[in-house]
Amino acid sequence: MGRAGKALKHVLTQYGISQNRLAVTMGVARSTVNQWVNEVSDPLADSVPEIIVALETLEPAAANIFLSMYLERGAEAAAER
Repeated sequence: MGRAGKALKHVLTQYGISQNRLAVTMGVARSTVNQWVNEVSDPLADSVPEIIVALETLEPAAANIFLSMYLERGAEAAAER
């Protein structure tokens, strides 16, 4: 599975955002978010921007970290140091 699940699990834990709260904000089933977090399935490409918008609504910093982890920007920045 892809990086989205790991990144999502990290930000939800770090910012204390429940899977249910994210699901409600996105208008999807909690089981869908659970499958992403547990890497049972990856979000579809069109769901990634929706995840970011929902995270921005709930906690803007979480959206930024999710996006960086998803794009592996943090790994690249650390490698440059």
